[in-house]
Amino acid sequence: MAWMENQTLISHFVLLGLFTHTPLHLFLFSIVMVMFLVALSGNGLMILLINTDSRLHSPMYFFLSWLSLMDLMLISTIVPRMAADFLLGQGSISFTGCGLQILFFLTLLGDECFLLAFMAYDRYVVISNPLRYSVVMSRRMCWLMVGGSWLFGLIDGLIQAVFTLRFPYCGSQEIDHFFCEVPAVLKLACADTSVYETMIYVCCVLMLLLPFSVISASYLWILVVVLRMRSAEGRQKAFATCSSHMAVVSLFYGAAMITYMRPQTYHSSKQDKVVSAFYTMITPLLNPLIYSLRNKEVAGALRKLLGRCSCGGGQG
Repeated sequence: MAWMENQTLISHFVLLGLFTHTPLHLFLFSIVMVMFLVALSGNGLMILLINTDSRLHSPMYFFLSWLSLMDLMLISTIVPRMAADFLLGQGSISFTGCGLQILFFLTLLGDECFLLAFMAYDRYVVISNPLRYSVVMSRRMCWLMVGGSWLFGLIDGLIQAVFTLRFPYCGSQEIDHFFCEVPAVLKLACADTSVYETMIYVCCVLMLLLPFSVISASYLWILVVVLRMRSAEGRQKAFATCSSHMAVVSLFYGAAMITYMRPQTYHSSKQDKVVSAFYTMITPLLNPLIYSLRNKEVAGALRKLLGRCSCGGGQG
């Protein structure tokens, strides 16, 4: 029972953060904040355009609006807290706060894993079976896919948040990370976590490898179809789109796999922080740029919105 007494003495953790107060780190912190604001603006703009322009009311843009919402929530779960800790010079976080951050973060991470797979399947259907596209990707099916993404993500987040904080923490309170990420928290546990790490590995096979396999298979088939195109211009355009999508998807899944599918002994705090920054900050920044803002339909919707705003301002 000694570990229980020690656990009750620890009422909070201390997040050491991503940056220290040096000129270089102040500069890097400024870059992160600019990225955060751009990600908020880009994803917020995508949600606004897709919901206000009837030309964007298709399954592809329906999924994109949810991806933007997930990215917006994901980056907001991590960066504001990290920025406040850096500016105030303290990173104290309660057990409950740490558990909630794990819950929200892993729920959103899981949501995005499955949603990206469904988006790839959507592109596969429109290329391979265009005549039945509206039947296969009905509005009901789209809502089921989004609902399934949220459900699986929530289950994963709940399981990992509850089990992570059930371990005894009777040593150091300092988490060498900028948020409560499970591998970083588990390093402080004063109990054998090997069985739980195996469970996390199995969860990650389901949450990461399976969706990534669906995405890879879908885009491989799309690539085969693209190579058969007679139009060189159409082939080049489709290849550029698919390659940019796969680059961002690979960055997101690859970083998550490095963090959650490696044994605990292979984890390095500095490396973990850099890798985590990719799927908590960089992919939410890149997704609206890669998927949507360079799309002609989205550009048209943006011009229409700006024209409406300027007309409204002129009347005022």
